[in-house]
Amino acid sequence: MSSSIIPSNLKCVIFDMDGVLYDSMKNHESTWQGCFKPEGIDFPAYEAYMHEGRTGHDTIGYAFKEYLNKEATPEDKERVYNEKVRLMGLAPKAEKMPMMYDLIQFLKERGLEIWVVTGSKQPTLLDKLNNDFGINPQQIISAKNVTNGKPHPEPYLKAVAGSGFTAEECMVVENAPLGVRSAKAAGITTIAVNTGVLDDEILANEGADIILPNTTELFTYITNLL
Repeated sequence: MSSSIIPSNLKCVIFDMDGVLYDSMKNHESTWQGCFKPEGIDFPAYEAYMHEGRTGHDTIGYAFKEYLNKEATPEDKERVYNEKVRLMGLAPKAEKMPMMYDLIQFLKERGLEIWVVTGSKQPTLLDKLNNDFGINPQQIISAKNVTNGKPHPEPYLKAVAGSGFTAEECMVVENAPLGVRSAKAAGITTIAVNTGVLDDEILANEGADIILPNTTELFTYITNLL
């Protein structure tokens, strides 16, 4: 593994949230399946991982087209999304991913800026990230802040612009194919941690600069190089 993966003039690390900071993808998998069931959609588990990072409404639009062969109306999207939110409220608390708190503290101690880019727009998000990881609410780009969600580059371009650095001075940590595509389209070096059920090849095909099997390996990899 070459140290050239990490930009030599690194100033900012941008993290995805679900599956990178929190072990929350199992909850997303079950709640997507649960909210689609009443619509007559049998949503396979892997689809939750394939579409992770999209806004909820975009995922619902995709599922209606793919599985019901029809366009989802704004009312459809709102109904299904509200059910998803309700089910997420009943889901077990998602724990922090192993070593991620330690990694963020390590990076901060070295003077690096930390941003989070997430397709989520849950209302408690800003407080949660601040309480659990000490992440400044001003340094979070959520679904509320963008017109185009992942895989469009807009979320990561907004984080880069907000940081005041260039894309070449930033690095992204992602776990989702669409997130990797978004970050690479924004011109940012991207480490993928494969914490889900997908083959490494899917992340590689989206352009990940390196793929690691879990967040503990990520901690070791980054701390060794820095």
